[in-house]
Amino acid sequence: MVSTNITATDPVCGMTVNPGEALHSEHKGKSYFFCSAGCQSKFSEDPGGVLTARAEKDAAKKRAVHQEPLSCCSGKHGGSSTKASELKANSDAIYTCPMHPEIEQLGPGDCPICGMDLEPKNVDTADQGDDKHYADMKRRFWVGVALSVPLLVIAMGPMVGLQLVNLVSSSVAGWIQLAMATPVVFWCGWPLLVRGAKSFRTMNLNMFSLIAVGTLAAYLFSLVVVLIPGVIPRAFFENGVPPLYFEAAAVIITLVLLGQVLELRARQQTGGAIRELMKLAPDTAHRIGDSGEEDVPLDSVHKGDRLRVRPGEKVPVDGKVLSGSSSVDESMLTGEPMPVKKMEGDEVTGGTLNQTGALVMEAVGVGGNTVLNRIVQMVAEAQRSRAPIQKLVDLVARYFVPAAIVCSILAFVGWAVLGPEPRLAHAFVAAVAVLIIACPCALGLATPMSVMVGVGRGAKEGVLIKNAEVLEVMEKVDTIVVDKTGTLTQGRPEVTEIETFGDWNEIDVLKLTAAVEAQSEHPLAQAVVRRGKADGLQIVEATEFNSITGGGVRAHVDGHDVLIGKADLLDEQGIADIDAARSSAEAHQSEGATVVFVAIDNKLAAILAITDPIKVSTPAALKTLHELGLRVVMLTGDAERTAKAVATKLGIDEFHAGVSPEDKHDFIRKLKNEGKTVAMCGDGINDAPALAESNVGIAMGTGTGVAIESAGVTLVGGDLRGVAAAANLSRKTMSNIRQNLFFAFIYNALGIPVAAGLLYPIFGVLLSPMIAAAAMSFSSVSVILNALRLRSSVLA
Repeated sequence: MVSTNITATDPVCGMTVNPGEALHSEHKGKSYFFCSAGCQSKFSEDPGGVLTARAEKDAAKKRAVHQEPLSCCSGKHGGSSTKASELKANSDAIYTCPMHPEIEQLGPGDCPICGMDLEPKNVDTADQGDDKHYADMKRRFWVGVALSVPLLVIAMGPMVGLQLVNLVSSSVAGWIQLAMATPVVFWCGWPLLVRGAKSFRTMNLNMFSLIAVGTLAAYLFSLVVVLIPGVIPRAFFENGVPPLYFEAAAVIITLVLLGQVLELRARQQTGGAIRELMKLAPDTAHRIGDSGEEDVPLDSVHKGDRLRVRPGEKVPVDGKVLSGSSSVDESMLTGEPMPVKKMEGDEVTGGTLNQTGALVMEAVGVGGNTVLNRIVQMVAEAQRSRAPIQKLVDLVARYFVPAAIVCSILAFVGWAVLGPEPRLAHAFVAAVAVLIIACPCALGLATPMSVMVGVGRGAKEGVLIKNAEVLEVMEKVDTIVVDKTGTLTQGRPEVTEIETFGDWNEIDVLKLTAAVEAQSEHPLAQAVVRRGKADGLQIVEATEFNSITGGGVRAHVDGHDVLIGKADLLDEQGIADIDAARSSAEAHQSEGATVVFVAIDNKLAAILAITDPIKVSTPAALKTLHELGLRVVMLTGDAERTAKAVATKLGIDEFHAGVSPEDKHDFIRKLKNEGKTVAMCGDGINDAPALAESNVGIAMGTGTGVAIESAGVTLVGGDLRGVAAAANLSRKTMSNIRQNLFFAFIYNALGIPVAAGLLYPIFGVLLSPMIAAAAMSFSSVSVILNALRLRSSVLA
């Protein structure tokens, strides 16, 4: 699924390309790779000049990291009062294109492919202000509205009986329209024109290419009419005078700006999940030092610092509790409503809410290493990622704009040769209308908008999607493979029954067993230790501890040889009378318990029934998965009877017991060979081979210490409901993408013929460039609004 990591840089536009797929040329024995035929052609014309220019640009980028930038800023960021420190931060940051993530550069700019403004690759958790570019675009839009509306009234008023032109001569009216249209086209629309010019310079034609050509054609024609009307051929005349298209140029720019403003606003809204996460962290922390306690900004906290967290305050960073006990509300990260008890040695996560008690903690994860920060960066990266379906869109878009220009030329020629009088006027209007209505902005927005909204929606539910490709693959998943412990169950087993044999009593057995199990990190071992501590026993030191291959441990405690493990292991070690305990063990196993056998001094001493309670949410989550048509398979290392009891109780479709991590990997490969698309749910550590082998790896975590980068999907709350939510999210997002692509393709398929004059022979109607601009804006708005519907989707 993942392509090669080897990349190259297009020397013309600076775009990162895959050498295996890109166009290439040879120069002086070296291969150069290109994103498009346009870049390749430009390189072929002057290889030396292109390489020199690229070297200068690369050197300038490197210098930008070390040099203090000028204290002015470009108009696109609005105003000249930006602080030098802010500019330095911007110039040092890596910016990328939301539509083409392979485009990266130091500092802000615009994409050489689609013309969109680049945005910071990494989220600055300290920056929660408004988007300056959004504010600048809004300002340009409203100025455009203020000038375009009266201009439209002056130009189009006679059609509805408003004879305003009678108050002044046609010449003066032309100058008034020129005065009103010029700032709209060349100030309000300046960012659009610049992008259009760049697209022709790099030959990466895009929507701004069409906007620039169409708008400037209308404006410059009208300018000639006002300045030197005598050069206009009479074939252009309408009612004996040459027509003006200032209002068309101004309204087109204003409507395109409206689309840009709505798109930028939608992008801000899709970032709502990120902003909500960023707000979880407090501004300050209470640091305990040699001279006492002091309040410090969060970015001044270092690893190893001792911090105090008072009741009702948020935990500032990730860390470990040194003293105190409290209940911590982790619902803002995990979605789990019940507070979690924390005491000495427990881990706490930055951004969670301390409730009743006071804690002293040691900072372990600070700055960019906190779980919260990693989640924020992961969500931001996922929102910029591209779904494989986008490759089809890119292929269409690559040829679409040149085809639209050809259609515009053909429309002009057709009307000029075959159309009614005034032929050239009709031809001009049709050509401009085709250019404007053909803008593929809706096509470009269709996939990225849905991905951004879908990923943000998932983050609010504690479902972290690594990239858009995962969404597309997850939709096709038909089999969910789950581990039992920690996925279906709470992952905190407890000793529920101790049955002794011979002269041994429960307390003595537990004391010796807990001493041995204290040397192990296994969850079942920890359950025995917890039971010993809960019963008030002192855990003594075990010696000669040895882990036995086959599922058991052995050690010496207080002069006794203690062997703990499965029945088969004790059989292999020559322990007698095992069969006497098997019937009791089977009774416990049939109720879903795991049974551990204990032999002391080579004689059977006890069996321990250890139960890991099923999560309250598991039955409902499994029901949802089945309703989605998904087959659920449970793999567990438990005994057959234990696994069967759990599978039967929960209605799981298939289960396999006594499975090792290697067996899980092989089982998933077998399912894939059978044609299944498999999602594997595991803890991301022991199940790493199986997670890697599956089509979609789902890491179950609790928000603390979970490696969120290790799988395609991470469930912060460690709840099976998240799997159902991920499945629902993928299906709804991909459905939304297809709807958007349908809107975009249908719009362009119908719009271009209508703009070229298809309806004229039937209704005598020729589409105005202004109507074309309105239709183009409406198509973008429809795609944006449809994508935003995902924000209110019910996932589980």
